[in-house]
Amino acid sequence: MTTATTENVKSDNPQLYEFKNTRARTLEIVQPLEKEDYVVQTAVFMSPPKWHLGHMSWFYEVIMNQIDNSYEFYSKDFSRIFNSYYQSFGQPHDKAKRGILSRPTVNETLAYYQLINERVEDFLKNRIDENDINLIKMALNHECQHQELLVYDIQHLLASTYKPIKKNSLPHPPKVENISVKVQGGLYEMGYSGKDFCYDIELPEHKVYLNPYKIDAFPITNGKYLEFIEDCGYEDFRFWLSDGWDAVKKNGWNAPMYWEKEDGKWLRHDFRGNLKFNPKEPVCNVSFYEADAYCKWAKKRLPTEAEWEKAACWNETKQKKTIYPWGDEPPTDNHANLLESYIWAPSEIGSYPQGKSHYGCYQMMGDVWEWTSSEFVGHPGFKSGFAEYNDKWFTSQKVLRGSSFATPKYSIRNSYRNFFRPDDRWMFAGFRCAENV
Repeated sequence: MTTATTENVKSDNPQLYEFKNTRARTLEIVQPLEKEDYVVQTAVFMSPPKWHLGHMSWFYEVIMNQIDNSYEFYSKDFSRIFNSYYQSFGQPHDKAKRGILSRPTVNETLAYYQLINERVEDFLKNRIDENDINLIKMALNHECQHQELLVYDIQHLLASTYKPIKKNSLPHPPKVENISVKVQGGLYEMGYSGKDFCYDIELPEHKVYLNPYKIDAFPITNGKYLEFIEDCGYEDFRFWLSDGWDAVKKNGWNAPMYWEKEDGKWLRHDFRGNLKFNPKEPVCNVSFYEADAYCKWAKKRLPTEAEWEKAACWNETKQKKTIYPWGDEPPTDNHANLLESYIWAPSEIGSYPQGKSHYGCYQMMGDVWEWTSSEFVGHPGFKSGFAEYNDKWFTSQKVLRGSSFATPKYSIRNSYRNFFRPDDRWMFAGFRCAENV
């Protein structure tokens, strides 16, 4: 497709343009995999790459069925296997046993992927109307979510054995000082305020009252977290919530996930290999329990999600919210370390000064998701926008804000609410501290 033709598609049918980009990016992620890699499930919390490909395709079938109830699913067997948790479409296959299925084969799954491409493109060219565009955008955002999950799972599956087809170097920022910034208190209107797509859990906007507080300008680094470890942080129950302490003992935690100690030195095993970690990078792959324990050790606390959001998007000078920390213009490589940056690791603190918030907080987008102290529940006045998608998880989950180096540009915004169980840590999650003033 020529550039002129591409630009025509982008302007005439932006959903079709974004769909093609999104599906191509998924195939780009799995292109380095061998056939044997597609079917392996290394832990109950991850899924084989083959399943992700099938599920992403099946979800478009769900959306097409929502738009046109005469739409017939490709295969009842595929629907059962690639359904994640939607009871309205039948009993899904056990998540913990996705890796025991050799059928459908990898080739059959890839053929299904291409077939659904054709069906969705036909939908977008001929049958979509304005009322259904939000459903298509939700499906695109859903695939972005699974692209990120796929990267998490490939790191757990292969780590440095995975050789991405695109890889860029880390930026090297100047030395920065770890500081906190003060955020004024008062009423703040929390939630999505833009005019494009957002998930139902980002709505409605509602007023919250915040006391003045300080929040770290940077995420907590590997170097800072090592101080917690060396001060017996994993051995002192006083820093831990009761369930967190149980998790430490049950799982034998003594450092973040992917940290290994060899010859008295801590190494991190990730896409780059088994190397001495960079003390200036944000700590990654920590659970809520670990983030909370560090904050208690540091005599601080995790921010609430309202505090995090205000620090990310409120422009005190203009008295208005912005879609991203840096403003309303779409993200570029100068703003944040995201999936399309192709760095495959967190970048040092102080990187991306063009992406800092009005208050001076760096890297609130990209690098690592950030734990907050908030429970994942609906905003006051919440109304479900899609059955069984978000609101069924309104229990025993904590909210994370921002995005990571595996998050696609298409799906980031300040109001985005991610959520995981407090003991989860295979995703690319870190944190920054807050404190009362």
